[in-house]
Amino acid sequence: MTGRSPRRLFWLLLVVAALLTSGCGFKLRNDFQLDPRFQKVRVLNASQKTPLTETLIKRLDIYSADVINRSNPKQHHEFSVPTLFVMPERLERKLLSLFPTGQVAEYELLYYCQYQLQMPNGDIQDYSFELTREYQDDPDQVLAKSRELNLILSEMRRQAADRIIRQLSKNKYQN
Repeated sequence: MTGRSPRRLFWLLLVVAALLTSGCGFKLRNDFQLDPRFQKVRVLNASQKTPLTETLIKRLDIYSADVINRSNPKQHHEFSVPTLFVMPERLERKLLSLFPTGQVAEYELLYYCQYQLQMPNGDIQDYSFELTREYQDDPDQVLAKSRELNLILSEMRRQAADRIIRQLSKNKYQN
């Protein structure tokens, strides 16, 4: 009887923990549905193709959004679908630390993202945010650090695209 009691207690605690977790509204990251108003969306940017816009389009494909006619930014007010206009991205590096030799040891990367959302009724909302990352530099490993920087930038673009999509999924826009 004593061997079964701890096992029952374990299962009881596991069930109670699962109920409490689901009852508080906990959701896994990226576990959301895109608002039906954004199942069709137009994505525009200042130039033909930017890495952020391409990443955003790929991420919208994951949520089965239909990205339409993104070629002419001057016509975006004529469509009956929401339009995302992605402004040019901006990256800044700030010095964080130096090696004893005076060479840069560590940078802080600041990635700025701005975009506008225009709803079919003409309402325009502006958004901006920044992402930060620390990046260690090694002057003896220039090629490897260059590749690492490119990986960090692509990950920051993915995070920016996900953040834009999460903003769309918050369901607070007026029709």
